[in-house]
Amino acid sequence: MGKLVLYGVEASPPVRACKLTLDALGLQYEYKLVNLLGGEHKSKEYTLKNPQHTVPMLEDDDGKCIWESHAICAYLVRRYAKDDALYPKDYFKRALVDQRLHFESGVLFQGCIRNIAAPLFYKNETEVPRFKIDAIYEAYDFLEVFIGSQPYLCGSGITIADFSIVSSVTSLVGLAPIDPKRYPKLNGWLDRMAKLPNYQSLNGNGAQMLIDMFSSKITKIV
Repeated sequence: MGKLVLYGVEASPPVRACKLTLDALGLQYEYKLVNLLGGEHKSKEYTLKNPQHTVPMLEDDDGKCIWESHAICAYLVRRYAKDDALYPKDYFKRALVDQRLHFESGVLFQGCIRNIAAPLFYKNETEVPRFKIDAIYEAYDFLEVFIGSQPYLCGSGITIADFSIVSSVTSLVGLAPIDPKRYPKLNGWLDRMAKLPNYQSLNGNGAQMLIDMFSSKITKIV
């Protein structure tokens, strides 16, 4: 097998989801930091590979490029995994994972993280409306139900949905702390995920970076 290259930044939840997946599969890869503030993602070289000029982007060993974290994680499992545990082939089990992935994409990332981050980082706003914080807690309510009596989001074993959602939830706890009494199942799931090998370097440190970035910009919740 040739060399896999992952392009990204540490604070990005989708990038961290890809790193957790690569690690779970035991894959060796090169990690290339992309200077977003310097516009590196909009360079001619980068946009030729990814016209949407986003991170993460995976460059496979044959030069093919894939972006969007859910597509990358699913591809990695389908191509390189020894079994289908992380992304089951069973139609219903896969649909369940897909549902959680779409929830992360549309609700957690777009509806919560990006909805707050974009005005802060691109429009220099410093106040966050209370309804945006309420939306995070509404998402937590759903996750509490999703987990139910199971150890993980889709059942007894970890899937790429767990990697994707943990990267976003751990980025939101600085804005909306998780009360273990209100969210015992979500809190327990986070504790289990934190015990994964290399978890701190793959997700924890980057999540704290994003939390710190939020804290440096927000003056108050209104």
